[in-house]
Amino acid sequence: MQLNVWALTGIALVMVVTYYLGQRSSRFASSTHDFLVARRTVRSRRNAAAISGEYISAASFLGIAGLVLKEGADALWFPIGFTAGYLALMLFVAAPLRRSGAYTLPDFMEARLGSTSLRTLSTWFVVFIGVLYMLPQLQGAGIALATILPAPAWVGVVAVTVVIAFNVMAGGMRAITLVQAFQYWLKLFALAVPTFVLCVVFFGSNGAGSAGGLSQEAPPRFTDDTTLTVETDVLLRVDEPTSVRVPADSPNVTVWSPGTEYPVAEGTTLWFPARSDVPVVSDGALQNADWLRPAKTAEDMLGTYSLILATFLGTMGLPHVLVRFYTNPDGKAARRTTVQVLLLLGLFYLFPVMIGALSRMYVPQLLVTGNTDAAVLLVPSQMLPGVAGQILVAITAAGAFAAFLSTSSGLLVSVAGVIATDLLAGKVRDFRLAAVLTALVPAGLALSLPVEDLSLSVGMSFALAASTFCPLLVLGIWWRRLTWTGAMLGMCVGGGLVLLAVALNAISERTGSWAPWFLQQPALFTVPAAFLVTVVVSLGTARRVPDDVNAVMLRLHAPDPLGFMRDRAVARFGRLDERPRSSRGGGRHRK
Repeated sequence: MQLNVWALTGIALVMVVTYYLGQRSSRFASSTHDFLVARRTVRSRRNAAAISGEYISAASFLGIAGLVLKEGADALWFPIGFTAGYLALMLFVAAPLRRSGAYTLPDFMEARLGSTSLRTLSTWFVVFIGVLYMLPQLQGAGIALATILPAPAWVGVVAVTVVIAFNVMAGGMRAITLVQAFQYWLKLFALAVPTFVLCVVFFGSNGAGSAGGLSQEAPPRFTDDTTLTVETDVLLRVDEPTSVRVPADSPNVTVWSPGTEYPVAEGTTLWFPARSDVPVVSDGALQNADWLRPAKTAEDMLGTYSLILATFLGTMGLPHVLVRFYTNPDGKAARRTTVQVLLLLGLFYLFPVMIGALSRMYVPQLLVTGNTDAAVLLVPSQMLPGVAGQILVAITAAGAFAAFLSTSSGLLVSVAGVIATDLLAGKVRDFRLAAVLTALVPAGLALSLPVEDLSLSVGMSFALAASTFCPLLVLGIWWRRLTWTGAMLGMCVGGGLVLLAVALNAISERTGSWAPWFLQQPALFTVPAAFLVTVVVSLGTARRVPDDVNAVMLRLHAPDPLGFMRDRAVARFGRLDERPRSSRGGGRHRK
C-alpha cells in the first residue's frame, strides 16, 4: 500500500490537538469534583457539542455508511434511532437526573432506592457496557489506520488508547469537555466537505466510473478486471452465474451459481472479470432492488422494530451519555442541552447515509471483502483520483480518529469514575488508576477479537443499556412504588438475556452463523421483560419502598427555582449531605 502523506498528517494533527486541548484544560482540574463532573459548570452549547462529539462514535462515522452500502434502506433506522433516543432522554430523564445531584449512575440508583447492593450491581453493568462500547471504537481505529496507511491495525488501537488514557488521567471530565466539543465540529467538517465535493463530482460526471446506478435492479458490477483480498472470513452469494479465480493467480476459472453460499477464508485472493456482478456477503442485500426496499420479510420487520427499541431507549441508559448531564448547572440547562444535541446529531447523520449510497456505486468490492466499514475512507480516492482525492481521504481519516478519541474518552471517564467512587476510595489517584485499568481491558480485547460490523457491535451495547438502566431510570424517576428488589431482579433479567444473546451470537459466528434475528437484535423481548419483572416484583415487595420516596421525588420533579436540588457529597458517596466547601490549597491535584 502506498503511503498517503496527507492522511498521515491529518491523523497526526488530530492526535496532537486532542492531547494539547486535554492537557490545557486539565490545568483547571484540582479535585474529584472536577474529574467527575467538571464542577457542574458546563453551559448548554458547549455541553451539547461535547455530548454530540462523544456520541458520534466509530459506529456513526464509519459503521453507518458501511451498513448502508451493505443493507440499504434497512440501515437507515440506525441514524434515526441514534438521534431519536435523545428525544426520549429529553422528555423523561435529563432534567430529573440532573436534579438528583448524583455523580454517577450507580450513585443515582442508591440515592433513589437506598440499596448498596443495587449500587454494586449497577457498577458492574456500567463497566461491562463501557468496555463493550469501547471495543468497536478501538477496532475502528485499527481498521482506519490499516485502510489508509501501510501499517498494521494494532498501531491504531495502541495510539488511540495511549492518547485517551493520558488525557483522562490528566483532568477527567474537565479535560475532555473542550476536546469533545471541538471534535464534534471536526467530525461534521470531515464528512460534510467530502460529501459535498463527491456529490458535485458525481452529478458533474453523470455517474461516470460507477458500477451502475442504484435504480437498476441488478447488483453492482466490476468496471474492470478486479483482484481482491478478503480481509475476514465471509460467505458470498451471487445473483447470476459469475466467473471467479480462487486464488487470483489460479489458471482455472470457477463459475459460482446463484442459490449457493461460498465460504471464503481470510487472506484469500479472488479475481473477477470486468462487467461481472459483484458477489455480496450472505447477510447483505444482493440486488439493488432489495437494497432499496426496507424490511423484505416479517423477520426483517421484527428485527427493525427491535433495533428501533434498542436505539430509542438505549440512549438514556448509556453511562457515558448520562454522566455528561451531571455537568450542567441545573435541570433546565440539561433539558436545553438535549434539544441542541438533537439538532447537532440530525445535521451530522445526513452525510454518512449519502456516503454509503455512493459507496455502493464506486467501491462495491467492499461487499466481497467484508470490510464495508472502510467505505468512508475509500470512496474519495476512488471517485477523485490524484492529490484531490488524497486530501479528501486525509480529511475523513482525521474525522474518523476524532470519532475514536472522543467516544473512547467519554467512555473512559464514565467507567473510571464509577470504579473510582464505587470500588475504590474515590480520590483523584483512584480515578487515574481506574482510567489505566479501564483503558487496558478493551485495548487487549480489540487486539485479540475478530472485527465485526461496528454499528452492529454498538447496537448490542444499546440493547444492553435499554434492558438494564432504561427501566430503572424511567420507573425510578416516574413511579414512586419502585423497590430496590424489583430494580435488581429486573436488571438481572434484562441484562442476563442480552448477555446470553451476546454469547450465543459469538458461538454462532464460529459455528456457521445460525443465530436467528432475535439473538442479533434482542431488545424487542429483553426490554419488555425487564420492565415487567421490575414492576411485578416491586408490587410484590411494596414494604421495601424507601421511606424518603416523597422527598426524593419532590427533588427530582420540583422546578429549579424552588431550590430543592442538592448535590450529593463527593467525599462520602451514598449520603445526601451537602458537599462541604474545600480550600484551594494543597497543590495542583488534591488527594
